[in-house]
Amino acid sequence: MTPNHSDEPNTVIRSTTPTADSHDARLTLLETQVRTLADAVRTLAQGMEKIPTQDTPDEEAARGARLAHEILLAQGL
Repeated sequence: MTPNHSDEPNTVIRSTTPTADSHDARLTLLETQVRTLADAVRTLAQGMEKIPTQDTPDEEAARGARLAHEILLAQGL
C-alpha cells in the first residue's frame, strides 16, 4: 500500500534558476576583481622593473610588492 499524501501540507517549490539581476551582480563583481588584480600586478611589475642602464634598488621591489598586497587586501582578495 502507498502512503496517503493528502494529509501532507502543500510545499512551495522555489526556482533556483539565477535571475538576470544576479548574473549582472556577479559579472560586476568579477569585473571589479579583475581590475583589482590587474592593478596589483601592474604595481608589482613596476616595483620589479629594471631599466638596463640603472640598478633597481631592493627597496623598490619590496615597495611594489607591499603596495600590490595592500591593493588586494583593500578589495578583500
